[in-house]
Amino acid sequence: MKTKIIAASLFAFTAAAVGLYPAYQTRGAVEPPPEAIPAQVLTSQQPLIEVVFVLDTTGSMAGLIQAAKEKIWSIASTMSAAQTAPVIRMGLVAYRDRGDDYVTRVVDLSEDLDSVYATLMDFHAGGGGDGPESVNQALFDAVHGVSWSRDPDAYKVIFLVGDAPPHMDYQDDVKYPATMEAAKARGIVVNAIQCGNHGGTAPRWKHIAQLGDGHFFRVDQAGGAVAIATPFDERLARLSAEIDRTRLYYGSDEKRAEKQRKLDASDKLHAAATPASRARRATFNASPSGAKNLIGDSELVDDVASGRVELEAIDRDQLPEPLQTMAPEEQKAVIAETAQRRQALQKEIRDLARQRADYLEEKVEEAGGAEESLDSRIYGAVREQAGKKGLRYGEDALAY
Repeated sequence: MKTKIIAASLFAFTAAAVGLYPAYQTRGAVEPPPEAIPAQVLTSQQPLIEVVFVLDTTGSMAGLIQAAKEKIWSIASTMSAAQTAPVIRMGLVAYRDRGDDYVTRVVDLSEDLDSVYATLMDFHAGGGGDGPESVNQALFDAVHGVSWSRDPDAYKVIFLVGDAPPHMDYQDDVKYPATMEAAKARGIVVNAIQCGNHGGTAPRWKHIAQLGDGHFFRVDQAGGAVAIATPFDERLARLSAEIDRTRLYYGSDEKRAEKQRKLDASDKLHAAATPASRARRATFNASPSGAKNLIGDSELVDDVASGRVELEAIDRDQLPEPLQTMAPEEQKAVIAETAQRRQALQKEIRDLARQRADYLEEKVEEAGGAEESLDSRIYGAVREQAGKKGLRYGEDALAY
């Protein structure tokens, strides 16, 4: 009983105030960050997918921004469904125009999709209204201001999403043809998704996609994403929160502070995201690729249970604080109980995720399919382009 009480207190210990993944604001050329490749990417046998969404956040894009908040986990789940589960890193570039609150805001590529999502939750539509936007700057920042890997076998892709053409009259920015040439040199594919029917956007978007070796397609102003609630969403959302509370991070003060920011991001999404979005996250986290987001590194339960780390080899002051005052046998008991609890939760999530997928497939078929949806269009591009890098997807890989 005592061990169970201690374990419960450890779960409560992981909750904290909201923290956001670092984002920065820029106007004009940015200094490219050093190309940072996580150690687990360098040593992993898994293929690598890096995707950056370049998203217009001006006033007319409210519907699409909401769709992005709802669907980012489905997109991640679809990408993770390759026959060899890939490592997935995501990033964001939000853009508006000169004279608005910001020109661009960049969120660097990361396997910690929770932190990326926590930042996406703070993006709201505003500004704009004068037609063209700072698309050139946004694309430049996506190519030069993000830490793309140097792995030549990685599938590196940008999805430009917006409804207005670029300003071509600014004299002090880099025009998109030059940026597309740089993207091609780095092996980055650029797709262009037009929202709505602004007549001046399509020619530029098609040109960007052509130069970027990508696809152009149009969706309605709200994004056209499939949005179907299921009877399994609430339960999956609750299970997602429960499994998050099994995470215990260790290491230096700096490392634990870094991991606390990850926990804060998870708490934020549980507090503010819809049950459907949290259910999609639970489904992604239950996949082999999703383990990178759910667990990450320096997680005590996973490292000890897997045998990668000996508990005795960790300095007491680098353990989670509640464990520091326990006897070694108590520490081991807490870790074992937590591992067992996590395993049971993962099984229940996987079972419910399968039932949810079957339910959605049936509902989409009843509605006549979803070939023109944002979900389907993105999957079509990923399937073709990632296939050139050796990733193979089945017919049923599309997640909703």
